[in-house]
Amino acid sequence: MKCPSTFNCPVEATLDLISGKYKALILWHLIDTTLRFNEIGKLIPQATPKMLTQLLRELEADTLIVRTCYPVVPPKVEYALSDFGKSIIPILEAMCKWGENYLDAVTVKSGYDKK
Repeated sequence: MKCPSTFNCPVEATLDLISGKYKALILWHLIDTTLRFNEIGKLIPQATPKMLTQLLRELEADTLIVRTCYPVVPPKVEYALSDFGKSIIPILEAMCKWGENYLDAVTVKSGYDKK
């Protein structure tokens, strides 16, 4: 986790935590559920395993997610939102709603049919 003094404003701090190619998507998929690495990979197929591993480590280091490793063979690892991570759900929901509105507006302007 970065030192608060490295940020110039609260928006910068928020973006630092959830920006990255797929961080917000990972957090979105972890709302109300616990997922294993391969399940997350299937939900975000465009993310390479290396990238997914890096992003999960960053989210864990920033205390947004909790990684639980079970001592079984083969190893079982699950990811879930931490209590702190759950506090970002309203922001993710607002982003989803804004995205829906944007896509609706673009569809109307472009004349493409929504599917």
